[in-house]
Amino acid sequence: MEFKDYYSALGIDRTASDDEVRKAYRKLARKYHPDVSKEPDAEKRMRDINEAKDVLGDKEKRAAYDALAERVARGGSPDGHFQPPPGWDEGFEFHRGPNQGPADHADFSEFFSSLFGEAERRGAARKNYKARGEDHHAAIEIALEDALNGAEREITLRAQTVDAQGHPHWENRTLSVKIPPGMHPGQFIRLAGQGMPGHGGEPPGDLYLEVRIAPHKLYRVEERDLYMTLPVTPAEAALGAQVQVPTPTGGVVEVTVPRNARGGMKLRLKGRGLAGKTPGDLYLLIEIALPPADSDDARKAYEQLAQATASFNPRQHLGV
Repeated sequence: MEFKDYYSALGIDRTASDDEVRKAYRKLARKYHPDVSKEPDAEKRMRDINEAKDVLGDKEKRAAYDALAERVARGGSPDGHFQPPPGWDEGFEFHRGPNQGPADHADFSEFFSSLFGEAERRGAARKNYKARGEDHHAAIEIALEDALNGAEREITLRAQTVDAQGHPHWENRTLSVKIPPGMHPGQFIRLAGQGMPGHGGEPPGDLYLEVRIAPHKLYRVEERDLYMTLPVTPAEAALGAQVQVPTPTGGVVEVTVPRNARGGMKLRLKGRGLAGKTPGDLYLLIEIALPPADSDDARKAYEQLAQATASFNPRQHLGV
C-alpha cells in the first residue's frame, strides 16, 4: 500500500486554505463526475477527489494526516510500502457528519480505510461509551491550627476538563476547601464532582485531598496525638515542680513534674490533642536543660552539687 498525497489529488499546495480546498474540489468534481465526464478514468479520479476532500475538508483529519505525512517524509520507506505506525492518531478524534453512514466510505481506498476507517470506529465507540469519571487524588498541607480549629482555604490544582468537541484539556482550577476541626495526617477531604470528567453524559468523579500537617515550631503530630518537648531544670527534675505549659488551642496549663523525673519521660495531658470521636492526647517529653556555668555563683553551685553527688556514676551501665 502506497502513501496517498491528497494535496496532489486536488492540485493544491499544503498551505491551501479551507476555502481553496472547497474550490479545488468543486472544480474537479464538475470535470470528473461520472454522470457528465467523458474522461476514461473519471470514476477512479472522482473517488480520489472525494477521498481527498473528506480528509482535507475536516480539520481533525487534515491535522492528523499532515502530522503523519511529516513522519513519513522524515522516515521514508525503501520499498515504497506504507503501513500506519501504531498510535499515529493519538490526540485526534474523527467524527462522521450528520448524514454519513457506515457505507459512505465503502468505495474509498485501502489507504483511507487503514487510517480513518478504524479511527472513526474508535471515535464512535468513545462517543457511545458511558462511565462515571474517575476519582482524582491530591494532597493538601494545612497548619496545625487549621486542623485544631477548622478553616476554609483556597487551593489551586491542575485539573482535566473536556471542551465542546469532547477533547481533554488541562487547566489550573482554584477550589475552596472547608477543613473540619480534628483533621489528622492521612485523612481525606472529599470534594464531590471535582474529579475527572465523566463519559457519555455521566457525572464526574470526586476529588480526594489527603491531609498533611505542616511542621510546627512546638508540636509534633502523630495521628490524633500531639507531642511537645518540655525543658526543665535539673532542680525541677530532681525535686519536682509545678511548671506552666502552653496548649495547642491557646492558653496555659500548670503541669506537675514528678520528683526524680528523667529525660525522655512522658507526661500525658488527656484530650488535649486533635479533636475527634475519641480526642487525641498531648504528650510532654521531659528534657533536662542544664543552666550554663557562666557566673561565679553558677560555678560554685555546680561544685557543691558535684561534691554532694560524688558517689553517683552516670556511666556505671557502661562498665566504667
